[in-house]
Amino acid sequence: MKLRRWLFSILLLLSLPVLAHKASDSYLVLDIKGREVSGQWDIALRDIDFALGLDRDGNGEITWGELSARHGDIAAWALGSLSVRRGGDCKLEVADHLVDSHTDGAYAVLRLAGSCPAGGGDLQLDYRLLFDLDALHRGLLRLGLDGTTQTAVLSPQRAQQKFAAGEVSRLEQFGQYLVEGIWHIWIGFDHILFLLSLLLPAVLVHEARRWRGVADFHQALVEVLWVVTAFTVAHSITLSLAALGLISLPSRLVESAIAASVVLAAANNLKPLVEHRRWMVAFGFGLIHGFGFASVLAELGLPQETLVMSLLGFNLGVEIGQLAIVAAFLPVAYALRATLFYRRVVFVGGSLATLTIALIWFVERAFDLKLISA
Repeated sequence: MKLRRWLFSILLLLSLPVLAHKASDSYLVLDIKGREVSGQWDIALRDIDFALGLDRDGNGEITWGELSARHGDIAAWALGSLSVRRGGDCKLEVADHLVDSHTDGAYAVLRLAGSCPAGGGDLQLDYRLLFDLDALHRGLLRLGLDGTTQTAVLSPQRAQQKFAAGEVSRLEQFGQYLVEGIWHIWIGFDHILFLLSLLLPAVLVHEARRWRGVADFHQALVEVLWVVTAFTVAHSITLSLAALGLISLPSRLVESAIAASVVLAAANNLKPLVEHRRWMVAFGFGLIHGFGFASVLAELGLPQETLVMSLLGFNLGVEIGQLAIVAAFLPVAYALRATLFYRRVVFVGGSLATLTIALIWFVERAFDLKLISA
């Protein structure tokens, strides 16, 4: 019993960075016609506060006075993290400061203006905002280059990108969002924990109030296929509906519901209420997770034809990332299924740790609190 508590404490401590470390996005729109540059950059106030410290009185709220007092610092910080080149360095400045609301909170809006040395040719962009503080940060770019719309997801691995003048290849667009979909599931800790909560009992059978290992690998594989297929179908439905703008839900509601789904899935492992049809749980909560996946694409505001291609690539990338997790987990879990280590430490201990983490997530998201400091 002491060993289990000790292992659980270790798991929880290892999980604390995950609790405090949430991904963020900024939304960069650039319109470049010849030498002239215009655009808009939306950056979350919480991210600016994290980097520069806007909340001077420490009351947890950022007022317009606190924000306007730092306009110069914000402009210098943001523009110092963005380089645009077309025949040389383009000169950019912040022409105006505004505030807008996205589904996940308030954003500072920087209106951009500038000029480039050349009026034609390819464009090079270097994006470094917040990467030194948050490796999970993403810059979502919509670029109008001489009348042609292109999109990109800017990350530490793809901070420098080159955009050719003229029509962009649909295959290249598809490939980029395919890769981003893979990364999104791998860094989406709440999605991963939900999936693992459903996979943990796949190599076990609950009989006479006890768990024992399944008889053969085929039985475990069938269970996993049902769960993964149900989750895939469900989140593909809502991902498509939300990304195409047909359904929109508040980000706080979606993120809270996702955390609740992890809580319930982990709790079901500890006290089974749904034993033989876990695919139904995967489908029901997969509908909610789809809205979470869609937020990256929906907020970018892509043209319809580009959004469909990006949606297909992103969705397929999510599935590839998900299958990679299953492929790594299932053989190991099956090999350990009959051991006390798997049943007590991995299954029970892992479910307890997941339940604790997800409860903290739920309270933070539902009540807009910060229980774990970064």
